[in-house]
Amino acid sequence: MSDALEIIELARKTGKIKKGCNEVTKLIEKGEAKFVAYAADVAPKEIVMHLPLLAKEKDIKCAEVEKKEELGVAAGIVVGTAAVAVVEAGNAKDLIKNA
Repeated sequence: MSDALEIIELARKTGKIKKGCNEVTKLIEKGEAKFVAYAADVAPKEIVMHLPLLAKEKDIKCAEVEKKEELGVAAGIVVGTAAVAVVEAGNAKDLIKNA
């Protein structure tokens, strides 16, 4: 499991996460996201292309994961998701710091 998926899973259990590209975009713009992960297999790519740039602009750590299904599982849902943001890190704080 990649570090990004581990961070999402731990934050889901001990903190707070939000799912979906629109939700994640809003959280980054407001500066409320602590960490962002997005899926590489999203089609069309334009859906998630802006996330790494926005995150960098706001100094928020961002990671790409291979599949949206993996991201969905880490986020605790049975379907894939294009993007996930950690709003409250919980026990994932140290993992995010070292990401």
